[in-house]
Amino acid sequence: MADVTVRYWAGARAAAGRDDERLQASSVADVVLSLSARTPALGPVLALSSLLVDGRVVRADVSLADGQVVEVLPPFAGG
Repeated sequence: MADVTVRYWAGARAAAGRDDERLQASSVADVVLSLSARTPALGPVLALSSLLVDGRVVRADVSLADGQVVEVLPPFAGG
């Protein structure tokens, strides 16, 4: 298990009720499962969001290392 920081942006921040949090997880998939279980309102947002690790878009099967940052970036409209 790795100690990571999860940062939330836009609608993900609203659903999580915080800007960021620390979490232990082995992979991005573990992060999604853990957050969805702890905060049910976040589950639908995670399903639609891009997940970034250290600034790069990743898939759920990516392994995590201590100190990495996982960002939850939901889709947004702009003008």
